[in-house]
This record gives sequence, C-alpha cells and structure tokens, in this order.
Amino acid sequence: SRFTRPMRAMILAAGFGTRLRPLTNTIPKPLLPVAGRPLIVWNLLLLKQHGITEAIINLHHLGHLIEQELGDGSALGMRLTYSRETVILGTGGGIKEAEAFFENQPVVVMNADTLLDVDLTEVIRLHEVHDPVATMVVRADAEAEAWGPVELDAMQQVIRINRTGRVGVKAAALCMFAGVHVLHPRVLADVPRGKESSIIDPYVRALERGDMIRGFPMRGYWSDIGTPDR
Repeated sequence: SRFTRPMRAMILAAGFGTRLRPLTNTIPKPLLPVAGRPLIVWNLLLLKQHGITEAIINLHHLGHLIEQELGDGSALGMRLTYSRETVILGTGGGIKEAEAFFENQPVVVMNADTLLDVDLTEVIRLHEVHDPVATMVVRADAEAEAWGPVELDAMQQVIRINRTGRVGVKAAALCMFAGVHVLHPRVLADVPRGKESSIIDPYVRALERGDMIRGFPMRGYWSDIGTPDR
C-alpha cells in the first residue's frame, strides 16, 4: 500500500431508524440484535476481518447507548472513537464532521444498520490501484431503480447516480448502492460543515466535473434491515 498508515473506517450510526419503530423508540437501530450480536458489531467484525481496526462512529439518536455498548472498542480488539452530532447531519454532513479523523487519507465508510458480506480487501486494493475520488460498492437488484440507480460503464466506472452525472455515455450495468464506499477526503471539499446533506451530492458533482468514481459490484449477502419484516 502506498498509504502512510492502515486504512481507517467510519460507520454511520446516527439515524433515527424511523421505519423500525416501535423497536427503535428505546434501542438505536445499530444495537438491534441479529443472531445474538448487535448489528453494528457484525460490521465492526467485517472491518476487523479485513485488517481495519481503527474506526469512528457518528452518533445522534440514542447515541449514548451505542457508546456504552462498544466503549473504546478494546473488547473487539479495535480502537473506536465517536463523532457526536447535536443535530443530525446526514451522510454528507456526518462524514464532513469527522473529516479530521481521516488525516487526508482514503477511508472506508459503511452504514451501521446494513448486514452484508463483501471482500473489503479487494475493494481497497482496487481503490488503491485506480485512485478515484471514491469507490462505491454496488449490487445488481431488480429494485435498483427504486433504491436509486447507479449506472456503470463497461470499465466499471460510475457514470450516473440517480440518472445524473456524465451525459452521452452508455451504461453497461444498472445497480444500486450497497452503502459501503471508500472515499478520499478531497471529495468533501465543497460539503458544508455543520449542515445536513447527502454524500451523493458531492459524488454527482464529481461525475459532472469528470472526476473518476469507480463501482465495485458485490455478489455476497446483503440486507438493509429497514423494516420489522426485513
């Protein structure tokens, strides 16, 4: 790796879990148990399995309970730190708020509440090879259009997100964003600090500028546990 230190990660855990009420009235969604472990722990174990032991977790809704549960991460053999949001900042504002932790190096970002199995080592390797502003893990899904379509060209470069981005390039694949990405902090340059926003906005602007964002099609297990049924 040409980077000066092992890659760090950010886990987004600030959301309200609205669709899972009443379960999330007293328990934040990342702490809901799956097979005897809180959801967020499965994601921390995935990071650790791929050699990432330092992570920052953003908190808002019932965030103190997440911090109580995980502490400094030593029980998992990790080093955890927290970004406490007094107002909820979304994926864009939340990542921007934690920017100092990244030390101007690429970072793996993932959701606390998605259960998935993806080869992060390979995602990171390809990110290092191509050096895009971001690498988005994507997946084929019959409902891709409803989730928000991510279009890739034949070289697995992202050309459009939600139908916006590069024009005049033919899509070779229509996917959905799986909620895991590696980003370089340079993509955050025009994200306002302390204000709610989506990371998708700077990604679309990057595409419109002609910056490279790569797609990584995953084929493993994936579940967005957004509703009691799911």
